[in-house]
Amino acid sequence: MLRDVEDHRLGLFDKPLPCFGCGIGWFSFLLGFVCPLTWFYATILYFGNCYRKDPRERAGLAASAIAVLSLSLCYA
Repeated sequence: MLRDVEDHRLGLFDKPLPCFGCGIGWFSFLLGFVCPLTWFYATILYFGNCYRKDPRERAGLAASAIAVLSLSLCYA
């Protein structure tokens, strides 16, 4: 049973994440090693609370924000 009549949120996160199933956050994190600008894009999404739409995105977006922080500390 995918959806419950009483609880409409049960099937909310049944669909796969975008970007080959790993989500925008993790995809941006992995692609950031080739093009670091994607880390900045994911950091903007993280601080813009984009993960409230889908909480499964939060970990990947946070990883990109940490990568931006470490990148800025290396060049500071």
